[in-house]
Amino acid sequence: MRPYLMAMLLTAAAGAAHAGAIEQLESFVKETRNARAGFSQTVYDQDGKKVQESGGVVEFARPGRFRWHYTKPFEQLVVGDGERLWIYDKDLNQVTVRTLEGALSSSPAALLAGSDDIDRYFSLNAIGKKGRYDWLEIKPYSEDSLFDRVRMGFSRNSLAVMELFDHFGQKTVIRFSGLKRNPGFAADAFSFTPPPGVDVVSD
Repeated sequence: MRPYLMAMLLTAAAGAAHAGAIEQLESFVKETRNARAGFSQTVYDQDGKKVQESGGVVEFARPGRFRWHYTKPFEQLVVGDGERLWIYDKDLNQVTVRTLEGALSSSPAALLAGSDDIDRYFSLNAIGKKGRYDWLEIKPYSEDSLFDRVRMGFSRNSLAVMELFDHFGQKTVIRFSGLKRNPGFAADAFSFTPPPGVDVVSD
């Protein structure tokens, strides 16, 4: 599976008030308007076998603007400009573009890069402390969602890890590092123009 398929599912960073998992998420949504962080991503199959590792940098500015830049094992870019979702696969020399509204409302992106009304799209359930983290489980109301559930682990006032479970038993773990909250971005930071010569496909 290409790393960008998971980036489509979410746009997340970290940081919130020290409280229970639900309170930390709500505080994060209210107080963090934009952020930048490094991330590492690991995908496991239904038997728990590691099948893919990748990483890079994520940036977002709420509502609806984000940039996932995968730098390893190969370069890919996923950009939400507030209206459209752009997926640039450098190896394939192809850009896929679609409307952003549907992608956000049916994915974890709505939790952090979407609007403030997260209860509109998801049910939230604090499932307690395990290891170093206070865990929150999130399930989408939409039957068209690309995932079955998401778990978010908070530690020391930050969202440290997310675990995504799809409908086929596959699990994706994303860990965040070096978070910078509300750094501010240039006006064109989340714009995207397809490079010359690439194929542009609209869904």
